[in-house]
Amino acid sequence: MPESPPSLEIDATVARITLQRPRHANRLEPEDLEILLGHLAEVERTPDVRVLLLQARGKHFCSGFNIRAVPGLDAGALFEKLSNAWADARPVTVAAIQGGVYGGATDLALACDFRLGTPACEMFVPAARLGLHFYRGGMERYVSRLGLSAAKRVLLGCETLDAQAMLDCGFLDRLLADNQALDEHSQALCEHLSGLAPLALLGMKRHLNAMAEGRLDVEALRRDISRANASEDLAEGVRAWEERRPPRFVGR
Repeated sequence: MPESPPSLEIDATVARITLQRPRHANRLEPEDLEILLGHLAEVERTPDVRVLLLQARGKHFCSGFNIRAVPGLDAGALFEKLSNAWADARPVTVAAIQGGVYGGATDLALACDFRLGTPACEMFVPAARLGLHFYRGGMERYVSRLGLSAAKRVLLGCETLDAQAMLDCGFLDRLLADNQALDEHSQALCEHLSGLAPLALLGMKRHLNAMAEGRLDVEALRRDISRANASEDLAEGVRAWEERRPPRFVGR
């Protein structure tokens, strides 16, 4: 398979970013991190996009940052910038993890709202073996989303978790039978999410994440609730429910 930078495809309400360096386990070069940030910025500038899918080609999902590029670079700061931006992205984010995910790429996946996997998945963070100190944002995500015990197993113990262990600790939300099932479920989930009321969906995503991190803006939550309650979408949702038909939401 040819090696290429991450690609972006936008199809109406769903955006797809694909990692495309399969011969090197989809490792991320320094320029790839900037490309991914650029793709994310383009998605943010496209208000119709409600769902962002992160996927990869080949056997592995992502092996993290190219270790040979680490000397002379603050790799943690680069990854933290990307993962924090991903966690704060406006759309609902889904990671379709078809294989191994390693190093900082585990945090990029954790920054997604949903993570789907297959039995071929495994995760491993070699930071302590390499002498690297994992960055603050990643450690906070590990603790807030997986709990302190799981965070210590992975970050301190350098333990490799297989697919079932990833599901058991909450890293994976669903474990699908194979790549075909993963593709089908990912597509179905993206279509389902993109059909929901965006004011409610995206507002609740933002505030749930803020609650988990102890930084809820109560006034912003109040404004978003009031906006949704006064929206055309709520009226459409009630009509559709009563008429037993799919709603047609427009985001206002």
